[in-house]
Order: sequence, then structure tokens, then C-alpha cells
Amino acid sequence: MTTSSALDGLDPVLNAPKRLAIMAVLSSSRSSDFAFLRQHLGVSDSDLSKQASALEAAGYVTITKSGRGRGAVTAYKATKAGRHAYEQHRAALRALLDD
Repeated sequence: MTTSSALDGLDPVLNAPKRLAIMAVLSSSRSSDFAFLRQHLGVSDSDLSKQASALEAAGYVTITKSGRGRGAVTAYKATKAGRHAYEQHRAALRALLDD
């Protein structure tokens, strides 16, 4: 017998606070660049890269790089699946907190 849990609907990829914060920013914008996300979230370069790579591996964001050297720009964009996962996760958090 399978029972419903208050934890149903929480996405393990988005349980990490930094990944959730990245998705919060990306879900309300078309895209964001590395410098903005790093500053907005107050994380190190390596931490942002690691968290964004995990989101990309899950299919939640696309990462594009343009240019080389000091002029290089890395941009992040939420995918349709990423936006859906984020909205589901938010709804599950609301349900959990409102009980």
C-alpha cells in the first residue's frame, strides 16, 4: 500500500538551497549571466558553476558560453522542464508549510 507523504512533490535536485535560488531567479527572467547570479546569490565562482552544472544535468537549465578570455559571457536559461519542476517544488513547499 502506497501512502501519500507531505514530502511528495519535493524535487531532490531543488532541495539544495543554492539550486532553488538559481531557479527562482531564472524562472522570472529570460536568462541571466554568470556575474549577475554570482553576485545576487553571494556564492563563489566554483560554487555557482557546480550548482548550475547539477541543474543542467537534470535538464532544468541550459548553459551557453560566448566569447573568449575576459570578454567571455556565460548565460543561464531555465528550460520548460526546469520551470515546471520549479513550480511543482514551490507548490509542494507551500503545501508542506501551510499544513
